[in-house]
Amino acid sequence: MRKTATTPPVTGQRIPAQPGPRGVPLGMLVPPAQTAVEDVMAGTASADTGEQAGHGAVIPGAGPATRPGERATVRLRDVGPDDPPRYAPEWLELREGADAVARAPELLDPLRIRLANLPGKSGVVIHDLGCGTGSMGRWLAPRLDGSQHWILHDRDPYLLHFAAVASPRAAADGSRVTVETRRGDVARLTPDALVGASLVTASALLDVLTREEVDALVTACVGAGCPALLTLSVAGRVELTPADPMDAEIADAFNAHQRRDGLLGPDAVTVTCEAFAAHGATVRVHPSAWHLGPDDLALTAEWLRGWVGAAVEERPELKERADRYLRDRLAACAAGELTVLVHHSDLLALARPTGGTS
Repeated sequence: MRKTATTPPVTGQRIPAQPGPRGVPLGMLVPPAQTAVEDVMAGTASADTGEQAGHGAVIPGAGPATRPGERATVRLRDVGPDDPPRYAPEWLELREGADAVARAPELLDPLRIRLANLPGKSGVVIHDLGCGTGSMGRWLAPRLDGSQHWILHDRDPYLLHFAAVASPRAAADGSRVTVETRRGDVARLTPDALVGASLVTASALLDVLTREEVDALVTACVGAGCPALLTLSVAGRVELTPADPMDAEIADAFNAHQRRDGLLGPDAVTVTCEAFAAHGATVRVHPSAWHLGPDDLALTAEWLRGWVGAAVEERPELKERADRYLRDRLAACAAGELTVLVHHSDLLALARPTGGTS
């Protein structure tokens, strides 16, 4: 879903203390202006822990965006040098487990074959676009053999620091994994940025791009001659059990919200497949749905708030009925009586190798 933007902490304010991936607390990070990533990774930097987010509010990133073209971990369109970066680490941490289970392992064998056949490679270079807290690297790096160098792209320096700290250090066969970070706007990606790339990855990115931005991303990948593994794009379908007569109405309004301002939303995978195919790439798509149940109460509740909130933002006339709907759904969730299937799609595009791919 579209992610809400939040402003980063400033000097003197506390940093959220929610636990991060692999048990790394967010509170161990400080604003990038104060501390270098090398200091954090070496364990020589620390920060005050802060209070938990207020109960009942939508975690930043789980609800509708406040401005067109924004997501929690990437600013897609630059609006000025003084505009602060955005991040939503609480939402990213909350969804990481469900994302890891949902991603399609069926796409890894063809990816491994392509990477193994790259000419003259002693290791691979992987660019992770809109990396957030680095969950893609934590999922993928231990599933690939050989040495890996990950280049993490995000506009938010806070998240880049966290991603570097929490990155894996070993591949599936024990080979070394190294990391560097690059701050920038994904929508401005050019083939030059991917020189030497072996693979491009992203999670939950395509649906918050426009057609023109997808074309630019595809052109960059094809120009570099590297495959792209683009996971967890919304598919526009949600199944809740037990069903409610208002489910379809909320889903339709949410999907319309996703398509605001020219964003692709649920059409993203189809458009991206067509764009890669037009360049002669082989494309595979596999479902990667969230299966949320009694063991996922916190994630389900936050997802519900964001899903319904986006629908009401798109169609304010739904608010009174949607408020009742949300209360009922949250009560069923808390009682362990609700299951949700949130459909996503994973895409693997195998572009033709070029002489420039190293």
